[in-house]
Amino acid sequence: MFKHLLVPTDGSEPSLRAAKMAIELAQTCRARIHVLHVVPPFHTVSYMAEMLAATELTYTQESIARAERYLGEVRDLAARAGIACDSHYALDDHPHKVIVQTAADKHCDLIVMGSHGRHGLNLLLLGSETHKVLLQSTVPVLVCH
Repeated sequence: MFKHLLVPTDGSEPSLRAAKMAIELAQTCRARIHVLHVVPPFHTVSYMAEMLAATELTYTQESIARAERYLGEVRDLAARAGIACDSHYALDDHPHKVIVQTAADKHCDLIVMGSHGRHGLNLLLLGSETHKVLLQSTVPVLVCH
């Protein structure tokens, strides 16, 4: 059946539930997992370049540390279940595009993701990243609530 599952995570409860579901499915199918976290790049307009550089550096460092924490949590769950799991993070304004492209690049045959994540007002204004993945993916998408 499925041999390579892509699990996008943003550290939210729905994405953690999706990761647990993916691990169970991977056990059943004897599949492996690739975990992905997409970090939005730093954006701002400032007239003080020195302040901007320091803020961008702090943002990037904290975002990478957070990404490693989220990815590590899922890798640990997979390791305890005996599932092969690799991971990476990417910086991009469009998580859905990175998710779809990663599925293609890594030859994943299923995407397992949460129904919604940490997007607050952006979710209402921009639409769900999950919905965008559903519309653009060429592989099946399992959405976990």
